[in-house]
Amino acid sequence: MSLLITNIGELVTNAPDAGGARPAGPGPFAAIADAALVVEDGRVAWTGPARQAPAADEMADCGGRAVLPGFVDSHAHLVFAGERSAEFAARMAGMPYRAGGIRSTVAATRQASDEQLRANAGRLAGEMLGQGTTTLECKSGYGLTVDDERRSVAAAAGITGEVTFLGAHVVPPEYEADPGAYLDLVCGPMMAACAPQARWVDVFCERGAFGADEARAVLAAGKAAGLMPRVHANQLGPGPGVQLAVEAGAASADHCTFLTHADVDALAAGATVATLLPGVEFSTRQPYPDARRLLDAGVTVAVATDCNPGSCFTSSMPLCIALAVREMRLTTQEAVWAATAGGAHALRRTDVGHLGVGARADLVLLDAPSHAYPAYRPGVPLVAAVWRNGELAAGATPSA
Repeated sequence: MSLLITNIGELVTNAPDAGGARPAGPGPFAAIADAALVVEDGRVAWTGPARQAPAADEMADCGGRAVLPGFVDSHAHLVFAGERSAEFAARMAGMPYRAGGIRSTVAATRQASDEQLRANAGRLAGEMLGQGTTTLECKSGYGLTVDDERRSVAAAAGITGEVTFLGAHVVPPEYEADPGAYLDLVCGPMMAACAPQARWVDVFCERGAFGADEARAVLAAGKAAGLMPRVHANQLGPGPGVQLAVEAGAASADHCTFLTHADVDALAAGATVATLLPGVEFSTRQPYPDARRLLDAGVTVAVATDCNPGSCFTSSMPLCIALAVREMRLTTQEAVWAATAGGAHALRRTDVGHLGVGARADLVLLDAPSHAYPAYRPGVPLVAAVWRNGELAAGATPSA
């Protein structure tokens, strides 16, 4: 069964061979005006001008509205219990953000049942889908015992194939006097329990969390267990995280708020994506990353939500696009590319983040004529329909 989606005012493909413009920079944003797209067997079978569209079994008329690739959220923490609104209110009243706040979520998560963890993660994943996110990464990291991390990874695996083991989030209170013993636990029994259901290993390389040598040991143990590395890096201040990520061949270094010239040079010379999380800066009043500096150096940039109960409790990629444009000085094209193809690069995926022929048919129909609208009309619910694997997953099919 084939589906022709036609009368698209602007079709963002991120595929430069599809007839769109290709600006300078690390991401080939590309779009086709007055376009159409054919979906067959869950994949993109054809894109081009609507007047040249082939016949299909079914048709949907977009009425001149824009279609984007599904958003790829490459950094999220959806498996947790409890909430931290009082902590947010305190930050807005002047208290600085500290990594130690994670421990309050750890206590609530340990007390929650498997069913509660799955239900909360599923609810948040549903919020993301309704706002256009068709691919998401999900981390553990709020259990910090072997059993609680194992069940957190299992809950994450129920909503996505992009599961990250983050036992090295912070040192839990019971190991404060012996952090080395906790590191041994993470690299040994905890890793063994979680690796079978995970794809990635991550570490919070930051003051108040894990230092460079500890982070290096976690990533090495993860690699030995068949997991690919990611790193929380340089969020709270300058540090070794970014260069460690590049050294380890990590798919992404996430946050990248405080960067030295050497950090930028390392990212530009390597294959590690700089994943920027502007919702965190919005929610913590930290400085925003210098995205312009990264792009000008040739670094591949992704934008993600970092949805979590402490430092950024938003599930909205459109909001993060708006913040990236307003506060990090990305163009609207760069921000949309970073939230789609950039996220795919950060997950080392070639089947999502673009709408070239053969890509997975993950599509977002905006109730707007242009890709610029998530930034142009921030906070407005603009997602009219979402297709995932070629099937309508949220919203309503446009009338033929």
